[in-house]
Amino acid sequence: MMRPIALAFAALLLPLAPVSASEDAPLRSIPGVAEPYETTAFDRKADAAAAVDTALATARQSGKRVLLVMGSNDCHDSAWFANAVTSADLAATLAARYHIVFVDVGMPQVGRGRNPEIPARFGFRKIKGTPTVAILDARGHVLNRKAAPQWRNAASRNMQEIQIELMQ
Repeated sequence: MMRPIALAFAALLLPLAPVSASEDAPLRSIPGVAEPYETTAFDRKADAAAAVDTALATARQSGKRVLLVMGSNDCHDSAWFANAVTSADLAATLAARYHIVFVDVGMPQVGRGRNPEIPARFGFRKIKGTPTVAILDARGHVLNRKAAPQWRNAASRNMQEIQIELMQ
């Protein structure tokens, strides 16, 4: 007797149960990008320190800033962000202001980190989520320390939000 009552009660509560984000949220597109949740921007084999040094040297010559994107090809938010900032809609606008460098830091928030010296170099003791997006001046000073970790929800943002925040 108790089991049928418990099943009936559970059936009544089922519509109230939260649906996971992947089931609830529709996949969003980026104009001109076939697979917005997939990327190869974060090269595991790249010399991350050399890439950052090159971007900073180029920034010193050009007067631009560096957009240091610390993420992973395995992270849907990192992939979304990488595809968004390199898309036809944003690339030209951002190129006028930034040199963009993608650094593979893996997913340190779940114990699978790589290149830990890069976040440490810029004062990020712990990566709470990917991507972590630091805006650097040409000398390597972080200009958005509080906002940098907040990009870990990048896939939930739209293109206009990304552009507005990066062009402030």
